[in-house]
Amino acid sequence: MTTDKQTRVAVLLGSNRTGSLNRRIAEHLRDHAPAGVVVDVVQGLDAVPFYNEEIDGETAPESATALRESVAAADRVLAVTPEYNGTMPAVLNNAIDWLSRPYGQGAIVGKPFAAIGATPTPYGGKWSHEHARHSARIAGALVVDHIVVDEPAVNGDPLADEAAVRRFLDALDALVAHEAEAAVA
Repeated sequence: MTTDKQTRVAVLLGSNRTGSLNRRIAEHLRDHAPAGVVVDVVQGLDAVPFYNEEIDGETAPESATALRESVAAADRVLAVTPEYNGTMPAVLNNAIDWLSRPYGQGAIVGKPFAAIGATPTPYGGKWSHEHARHSARIAGALVVDHIVVDEPAVNGDPLADEAAVRRFLDALDALVAHEAEAAVA
């Protein structure tokens, strides 16, 4: 029996820069997603104000509502992010903050989540990815810990390296293939 169901993956970008390496990685994943997978690179994270409970709720900013709707419509969430000063960029942290609310019912709750990316350092963004996974877990996401791609881009563009491209695509495949374990009541 075949199914026509598509798996939707919302990608949260940790870089606002139009030509950023991680944006290019996300767009590559979008453009080369396997059949049955739709990769949606969520736009407008830079327009979402810093989380403040006083502006949340029925009158939440349109940009925050759009972010929540994009992630709520997805089956999986993938952060593609560089590392800033040894941690995840503020724009990604802020997105996770908005997605975690209302507490226990946010758009990210129960969604399989992974964090990957590249940086021009020998560490490839490992702390950023660790921190994004940690924050997403606290926010209620189901973090898929075995998906790890901390790609060092010290000697150039990882998208020019077939092995690195394969690691990014394999991470997407693993996230799509992940079946969340049923919660024990």
